[in-house]
Formats: sequence, structure tokens, C-alpha cells
Amino acid sequence: MEEKLLAIADKVIALATSEEQLEVIAVHDHETEIRVYKGELESFTASESQGVGIRVVQDGRQGMAYAGSLEEDILKETLEEARDNATFGTFDELLQIAEPDEVQPISLDLFNPSLKEFPTEDKIALAKELEAYITNSDERIVGVESSEYVDSISAGAIVTSSGIRRSSFEGGCYIAASSLASDGKDMQTGFGFSVGRDPNLLDIEKAGSQASEKATRLLGAQKAQSGRKTVILDPYVTAQFLGIIGSTFSGESLLKGRSLFADRQSEKIAAEILTLIDDPTDPDAFTATEVDGEGLASRKNILIENGNLNTFLHNTYTARSLGTYSTGSAVRSYNSSPGVGARALALVPGTRTQQALIEDIDDGILIQGVSGLHSGVNPVSGDFSAGAEGLLIKNGQLAEPVREITIASTLQRMLLEVLDIGSDLERLPMRASGVSLVVADVTVSGV
Repeated sequence: MEEKLLAIADKVIALATSEEQLEVIAVHDHETEIRVYKGELESFTASESQGVGIRVVQDGRQGMAYAGSLEEDILKETLEEARDNATFGTFDELLQIAEPDEVQPISLDLFNPSLKEFPTEDKIALAKELEAYITNSDERIVGVESSEYVDSISAGAIVTSSGIRRSSFEGGCYIAASSLASDGKDMQTGFGFSVGRDPNLLDIEKAGSQASEKATRLLGAQKAQSGRKTVILDPYVTAQFLGIIGSTFSGESLLKGRSLFADRQSEKIAAEILTLIDDPTDPDAFTATEVDGEGLASRKNILIENGNLNTFLHNTYTARSLGTYSTGSAVRSYNSSPGVGARALALVPGTRTQQALIEDIDDGILIQGVSGLHSGVNPVSGDFSAGAEGLLIKNGQLAEPVREITIASTLQRMLLEVLDIGSDLERLPMRASGVSLVVADVTVSGV
């Protein structure tokens, strides 16, 4: 499929004139989503999509057009539409299609043939088995709100008139469930995941145990006493925070004057034990890929190294605007122009389990879940406030569950107050992996 997509893109590039630069991205995707409820198939969606996006840059003006078809006549129409759009584009002398650099793509094994061969009935069975596992895991489990299997296979190609010609082929899958627990007086929900590239290796016990435990251990939760606490962020919560923190390293944020860390290159912005990496060349990352949205090779970018700000993320445009080089961090779909973003964030894990981290804390909270985080963060000041739930930590042991509390601080202070990092690196179906994270001096509002 990659060769077919490359050939399609080549046909468009062959139509380029000497006065213009062209970029063509062609994609072909397969997705499956299966959901079961009470042992029966509730919904089944299998979709196949394809499309082409064409970007034209001429005389400092850019035009973009796309179509959900790869037919030759549609390609020509889309090219003419992009050319026409370019005549109305805003002039910017820095606009330019990406050019090949010296970094060669790393060959990654991001597709397991078993994903394509895995029978539909087995996919349904996985979702049913996950639901059954949770239902039978604890007598306090009174229902499973959702149990699902999801997979995707994506092929893509990017060809430019500047000499880039790259393709990609990736596949991934996961199972996920949301459980409902009750003790007769209170009801709580919990969720669990297992992700991978081979559906035969998805871990029902892991996902099911997570969903069951996260619901049952919150039963009877009350509000916590207000104060400044040391908290442990559960891996999924850490991943949510990393997604927000990662956006502050975008070259687009720098250009707009909205980055929290502008003009702080090489300065200390986090605890010394903290190293934050965006590495889409890590094959274990769910969002790994060989090339970025402009066809440049993916590469490992160390954003924070031993607490010091090491680099920002750039695509071709932000790099040229700021007098630096692309970090291979262009993100896009075929129907949009390249933006900038982290693609596979992770903290370098520590050496201790979450249980060992808990044992070090006399008075704190294990934060199991947060709500309203994205709307509760000010991307300019770094202030955040989010609803949270979890369990108190007393004298090194988990104690009473708490809910309807609010945690607040700033992203800057949070990074500096990291006391320890767990060894429990967890891959998730998102652009960040999670790990247990100990953070001091977080404001907790309860009663």
C-alpha cells in the first residue's frame, strides 16, 4: 500500500511548475471499534478511509486543498484548488515546503501482521472476555459500563517537489473498559487499558484488574481536609499532565509569545531527577512513527534533561522563523497544514515501584483520576486547578478514599517540586506514556 500511495503522490508532484513548491500527502486507514454490553455485541464499526492533501507555496503564499479520494481526476482538481487558494493566501516570506535534512528515518517495526489476520470474532471475544473478567473480579462490581476493542492500520506517503519522498505503515490496538462498583451506599467507576500492536498479546487481566480496583477502592470516598500535600499522580494522570506540559514546548507557542519557558534555554525548570523525552522512534510508544507530518525523519528530542530545558519542538516553519532547525515535530492530518506537537512523550522512569513511593509518604494523597484538567489550565501563566479523586496516604500506607477535591498549583512549580519518579512506565492509547510521579506542595481543597 505504501508504494501505491507514493506512486499517487508522485503523479501530482510531476505536475509542479518551476514557480511553485508542492507537497502531497496521501493516506489510507482501516479502523475497527467493537463494544459489548452484558455479554452481547452492542456496536461494531469497521471503517476504511483514504484521502490526499496538497499544499502549494508560491511567491510567499500558501494554498491547501484536500479530498477524500485518490482518483486521478480528483487529484488534478485538488491541485488546482490548492493553487487557487494560494493566490488568496497571506504573504509570508518564511513560508516554504520542507527540504530533506541529514537525518535518516530509523526503520521501525510498527506493524504486526497478526493485527490484519486477527478474526473479527476474536476481537469481539476479547471485549466479552474483558467484561466477564471485571464482572467476576469482585462482588462489589455491579456492572461494566463499557468494554471495547479498538484497532487501526494506517499507511501514508509524503512527497514534495523539494526532494522528500517518504512513507509510513503502522498498526496498533487496545482494549479498554469502564466498571461500576457499589457497596449498597455508594457507587464508583473505574477504567483500565491494555495497548499493543499484536492483539494476541493484549492483557485482559491487567486491563480488567485496573478497572475493577480503581472502582472498588473508591467506595465510601469523602472529601479530604484542605491543605498543602505531597501527592502521587497515578500513571494515567501523569500522562494527562505531560500532554499539557508538552504543548508548552511547541515552537508555535514560542512564536505567539505564549510559552511558559520562553528565553529559558538551558535553565533549570524542573527537579534534577526529571528528564522528559519526546521519542516517536520508540517502537513501544503507541504513537511511534518513522516520519513526521512533513516527511522528515522522526527523532528523539530531549525536552528537559536532568531538570534543565534542553530544546523546543519545531516544524520547518517555526524553525525558520526562530533561526533554528526542525526537530521532526510536524503534526497534521492529510486535510490540514503542518502544526507542531509532541508525539510520544515519556518521563525517564525511576527505579522504585508505586508501593515503594507510597511507603515514603507520611501524609499525602494518591491521585487516581482528575477531571476538567484541560479547561482548568491557563497555558500562558501555567496555573492549573482540577477536580480529583484518589486515596489518602497515612504513615506510608493507602488509607481512606477521597473525592470531590481540587488540586491546584502551577505547571512550573509542579515540575520543580517533583520528589521521585516511579518505575511503572505505562503505555497508553495517547501521545504520552504514564508513570507514578511524586509531587510536593500541591494545594488540596476539600473541606
